[in-house]
Amino acid sequence: MARANRHHLPGYVWHITHRCHKKEFLLKFEKDKNRWMKWLFEAKKRFGLAVLNYAVTSNHIHLLVIDGKENVIPKSMQLIAGRTGREYNLRKSRKGAFWEDRYHATAVNTDDHLIRCLAYIDLNMVRAGVVQHPSEWMHGGYNEIQNPKQRYSLINRQVLSGLLGVKDDAQLRESHRQWVEEILKNGSNKRDAKWSESIAAGDKEFVSEVKTKLGAKAIGRKSVEDNGDYELREFQIPYNPLFTPEKCALRSENSFFWDLYY
Repeated sequence: MARANRHHLPGYVWHITHRCHKKEFLLKFEKDKNRWMKWLFEAKKRFGLAVLNYAVTSNHIHLLVIDGKENVIPKSMQLIAGRTGREYNLRKSRKGAFWEDRYHATAVNTDDHLIRCLAYIDLNMVRAGVVQHPSEWMHGGYNEIQNPKQRYSLINRQVLSGLLGVKDDAQLRESHRQWVEEILKNGSNKRDAKWSESIAAGDKEFVSEVKTKLGAKAIGRKSVEDNGDYELREFQIPYNPLFTPEKCALRSENSFFWDLYY
């Protein structure tokens, strides 16, 4: 079942990633990608989830949302992941986990970092070498932003436009197209771990703010700068050298290394 990765603060934009169990290609068929999108629409309808962008690949998903009401994201992810996995297992007469234990959530600053994260999601399948342009991938938000659906739309264009500071739908489409084309042109479409492995990504003030609000949950997390970008990184530590065999499977959040902090 999809459980939150401990990092949720109201009022923030979050980039969520969730992988299939053992990185298996459980979403490789179009019907399974469509079912995930169907349940995303249902979460939008039931809970008011504000979707800004998304991409469904064969073994993981990307979802960009803004956290408004309390518990909207956890409830939405529980619905989407739970129903998608259950339907797949029933159809395939399969048992066992469909998803990795937890989804990961990264808080994204609503400045140019939001623009870059938006395009990063659009360009996922281009980076993977599956398509040459995001318009060729039917299970992502690029085409919906460029050509709005009349029914069953997933992306909240009004909220997205407000966060990006664009005045109308035409400017949203044109700006979005230009951002993606510029990345394709300059060859900067490379995997960037800060969008899917950090707790927060933005400028120095934003990352410091997130760390402060997380309080005790941010113990052991480091703010790291890279070419003017800042990220609050997860604390990584090798398990096997420190644990006896029966404890080496423990998660880092279930362990506290006193000598590292005091």
